[in-house]
This record gives sequence, C-alpha cells and structure tokens, in this order.
Amino acid sequence: MMLPFPPRHIPPLGPGKRSARQRTIAQWRRFDWGPSERAQELHAKSVGTVLPKVLTELRFDRRRAEAEVVKVWNQALDPNIVAHAQPTGLRNGTLFVAVDSNVWLSEIVRYRRKEILHRLQNSFGREFILKISFRVG
Repeated sequence: MMLPFPPRHIPPLGPGKRSARQRTIAQWRRFDWGPSERAQELHAKSVGTVLPKVLTELRFDRRRAEAEVVKVWNQALDPNIVAHAQPTGLRNGTLFVAVDSNVWLSEIVRYRRKEILHRLQNSFGREFILKISFRVG
C-alpha cells in the first residue's frame, strides 16, 4: 500500500543524545544535572539587570526618604512633641503624623503646626513636604 504523501521525520521525545563528556560528568556526580543546568542557563540574569527592578518594587527610595524624615523629626523638633507625635508615612507631599492623644493633637495643630512644617521644609525643601496631616493613633 502506498501512502499519498512522503513519510516525514518525527523527532524523538525526551532529551537528545549526550556527549561522552556529559555522561562522564553525570557518572562522577552520581546524578545528571544536565537538564536543570540548561534550564537555569535560560533563566539566569545578571545582578545588574535585576537589581534596579527589585529596588523599584520594594520602593527602596521611598522607604529611605521616610526613614530620613523620622531621623530629622527626632533631631530638629522639641522633645515634648517627639515624645507624643511620630511620622507614619509620606505620600504625594503630605506627611502623615500619629499623635498619642487629643490634647496633644489640639496643641500641635493650634500652636505648633506652622513651626513644624517650616523646620521640615528647611531640612528637605518646600516641594518634598507640602503639608502635614495629624491624626490620633
């Protein structure tokens, strides 16, 4: 019986033939790492290409800026204020501050808000901290 089309070559399934070197290394290791090593070679990337993306995903610059704000807050302000209010975050130019009681919230908002904002803006620049939001918490 004749086939209406010529037979075509079907490649074998599984890994290809291994060289003598690959067989010797597999025997010496007592395990064939060949397929896993080839898979890792395909996915391996240099640290220089991965690190900027990792730092961006971790928001490292933002966290470093927030840590610097806390450091300046603790050094530049009155110790009484520092004892009762701490910055909790910085977003879009607004510094969020948690105050431990309503009494201190009232004191800071009424009498000290402009002074605190002025000192922080002198330290970081007017465009970095535009306003401060105080909350009990």
